[in-house]
Amino acid sequence: MMINQIEVLIKEVQNFSTRSSLEIEEFRIKFLGKKGILNNLFVEFKSVPQEEKKVFGQKLNTLKNKVKEKIQSLTSSLEKNEAFQEISEDYTKPGKSFALGSRHPISQVKNKIIKIFSKIGFSISEGPEIEDDWHNFTALNLPEHHPARDMQDTFFLKTNPDILLRTHTSSVQVRYMENNQPPIRTISPGRVYRNEDISARSHCFFHQVEGLYIDKNVSFADLKQTLQFFTNELFGESKIRLRPSYFPFTEPSAEVDVYWGLKTEADYKITKGTGWLEIMGCGMVDPNVLSNCGIDPKVYTGFAFGMGIDRIALLLHQINDIRVLSENDVRFLKQFQSSF
Repeated sequence: MMINQIEVLIKEVQNFSTRSSLEIEEFRIKFLGKKGILNNLFVEFKSVPQEEKKVFGQKLNTLKNKVKEKIQSLTSSLEKNEAFQEISEDYTKPGKSFALGSRHPISQVKNKIIKIFSKIGFSISEGPEIEDDWHNFTALNLPEHHPARDMQDTFFLKTNPDILLRTHTSSVQVRYMENNQPPIRTISPGRVYRNEDISARSHCFFHQVEGLYIDKNVSFADLKQTLQFFTNELFGESKIRLRPSYFPFTEPSAEVDVYWGLKTEADYKITKGTGWLEIMGCGMVDPNVLSNCGIDPKVYTGFAFGMGIDRIALLLHQINDIRVLSENDVRFLKQFQSSF
């Protein structure tokens, strides 16, 4: 009696036909699901008389194979039909439009800076964010216990105080100088870390671009002309001024200000009423740094500069809180559509 039931089911499977993926799935569940027909029949197999078990088992396997073949056949036929419909589609119809994605403002500014410096021959160099003391401090004229180390609150590795999260991308420049001889003309964009309180104006991590140019007879005038070209490209025709400053790895050193103007109330607030805005630090590479990196300071000179990408992004987009740059709020990020 049960064998006759299986034969009826086999005929049902053979006669089943559909062009609907939903009906194919319902058919699969009906026969092969956990509570499907085949599972129930395998359970009933235990109660079949011993003399009928062989025939019953053969019929059961036949049913199972027929179900799988039918599912495979219908699925394959359905996929071919869909592919044919795609090929035979009317290409005179209007195309499907896709929403333009947004690029993070930091990525936009970084790419723009890279593009500007690439125009005057600067290559890109990168290095590890987890750095050792030599490349981050000592080689840059900051030996152990040097008071200038206190200018950068640092994240050191607890188990190894010689390993730290880099505080600037100058460490990349050290690595580049160790492996390349002048002339050197490179910029080093990347993320850096400082152990600072998080607020609207500061964060424990941010992004920098640092530049380095080393060759024979490089002068401070070359540095100023390079920076003037950069600010003109980034901000439009602009005035810059260089104020004396101190950095352990450059001598002489300077802070670079660009004239932002006083056209709006926001300009007064940003520039504290002066019209001038500090955008980076720079200077001539200290001879000790060149020596530490295997470059003869009697033959070569060079200049270096560094700026915060986040700070420039805040300026260009008039953003008043640095924290929004790392919060990944889609409502904020959707505002920045760009081809860069």
